[in-house]
Amino acid sequence: MSEADAIECVDEPGTVESLAADLRALGVAAGDTLLVHSSLSSLGWVAGGPQAVVDALQTVLTDDGTLVMPTHTGQYTDPSAWENPPVPDDWVETIGESMPPFRPEVTPTRGMGAIPECFRNYPGVVRSEHPTVSFAAWGAAAEEIVSDHELDYGLGDGSPLARVYDRGGDVLLLGVGHGNDTSLHLAEHRADFEKERTTERAPLLRDGERVVVEYDDIEVETDDFGEVGEAFERAVGATEGSVAAATATLLDQPALVDFAEDWFESNR
Repeated sequence: MSEADAIECVDEPGTVESLAADLRALGVAAGDTLLVHSSLSSLGWVAGGPQAVVDALQTVLTDDGTLVMPTHTGQYTDPSAWENPPVPDDWVETIGESMPPFRPEVTPTRGMGAIPECFRNYPGVVRSEHPTVSFAAWGAAAEEIVSDHELDYGLGDGSPLARVYDRGGDVLLLGVGHGNDTSLHLAEHRADFEKERTTERAPLLRDGERVVVEYDDIEVETDDFGEVGEAFERAVGATEGSVAAATATLLDQPALVDFAEDWFESNR
């Protein structure tokens, strides 16, 4: 959406105050643990853009709550598998050998949108150390959620997703659908069905030196995430409302993960 289109789709600009009011009306409250997936363009024109969205979320949650966002870095996946766009075969070795090491403090997100990219730079935000599927967090339980993010099966039980689950957190889909819902990957890891395994490699910074690490994972899928999310909303329920021009959905994360785990075992 262009900026002109964003202006056209709202009667008045979104502000920190109006976004906060919409979030409270949806059910977000002080002290919550909230995992947010978002699209800035879906909100229409917002005064301050992504900064206003982060400010509004922090205002509503307060210091007693915890705000979590995915800060994934697909540029650290295997370049031979890149498709959008692919790179020439004779580039793959050079990319692998020359990619700077992943550093939580400075490495930019890729394909996550403007709001997580803004959020990761905020004062007090901490970020996990997984080179491809990191998460950033702010607030009372931020360190607890992002620390000790295991390399193997980075969206599984050793991940920040599982720590949000343990805290009884919520998921906010802000202008996006279940296709963006990383909590479904936790269910995917936990579910008992046949999975393809893979070994990945990525450069990290350890003791000031660039080192390439190997870690195990599963081949994740998202094609049926919309279907399982809709099934959850029919069977269990979710709260839907508007935040500025965006459709927003608030869900209980443990209930969603438990439901999806059973769904995957029955349908995959």
